[in-house]
Amino acid sequence: MAEKVNNFPPLPKFIPLKPCFYQNFADEIPIDYQSLVKRIYHVWIFYCMTLVVNIIACLAWWIGGGYGVNFGLAILWLILFSPCGYVCWFRPAYKAFRSDSSFNFMAFFFVFGAQFILTILQAIGFSGWGACGWLAAITFFGTNVAAAVFMLFPAIMFTMSAVAMLICILRVHKIYRGGGGSFQKAQDEWNSGTWRNPPSREAQYNNFSGNSLPEYPTVPNYPPGNQWP
Repeated sequence: MAEKVNNFPPLPKFIPLKPCFYQNFADEIPIDYQSLVKRIYHVWIFYCMTLVVNIIACLAWWIGGGYGVNFGLAILWLILFSPCGYVCWFRPAYKAFRSDSSFNFMAFFFVFGAQFILTILQAIGFSGWGACGWLAAITFFGTNVAAAVFMLFPAIMFTMSAVAMLICILRVHKIYRGGGGSFQKAQDEWNSGTWRNPPSREAQYNNFSGNSLPEYPTVPNYPPGNQWP
C-alpha cells in the first residue's frame, strides 16, 4: 500500500511548512457517508467565511459609532475558531466515519454541540461579544443605518451556519445510533487506547481477511492402496 502523504491544508511551496493532515474523502470515507462528511467540511468552510464577514461588519460597527472591542474580538474569533473548528470537530467526524470510532463520534457530538450553541449566541449578537448578530444589527439602525446594513450580513450567515450545524449533528446522531453506537463503546476505545490512531475500515477488513485466517499445514501424505491400518 502506498504511503499516504499529508495534503491538508494545501500550502504554497514557498512557505517552509508542510501540511498536517491527510484528507481524501474518496479514499478513506465509505461511499455511503462521503456526502455527509463533505457537508460537515463545507459547514466548516462557510463558518470561517462568516467569521471573515463578521470582521468587516464589526469594523463598520466601530466606524459607525460602536465599540472597538467588538472588532478586536472578531479578529480573535477568526484566528481561534478557524483552526480549532477543523481540528476539534471536523477531524473527529472525519475519523469517526473513516474508522467507525465511537470515541471520535462522542468527541464530535460534544465539541460540535458546543460550537452550535456558540453560533446561536453569535447569531443573536450580544454587544461586546465581537459578533454582529440580529440584536446588535437591529438596535444599531437608530445610530447608523449604513453600518447596520453591513451588520445584517454576518447575522444572516451565523443563522445559516447554526441551521446547517443542527442538521448535520442530527444526521450524524441518527447514523451513529442506528449503527449500534454507544457511550460504552467510546469508553472501551479510551481504555484500550485505540482512540489515538483508530485503524481505517479498509485496514480492519484487511486484517480480518488476511492475518486473522488460520494457517494450515501442507497436504499430508496418505498411505497408498490397502496399507491403511
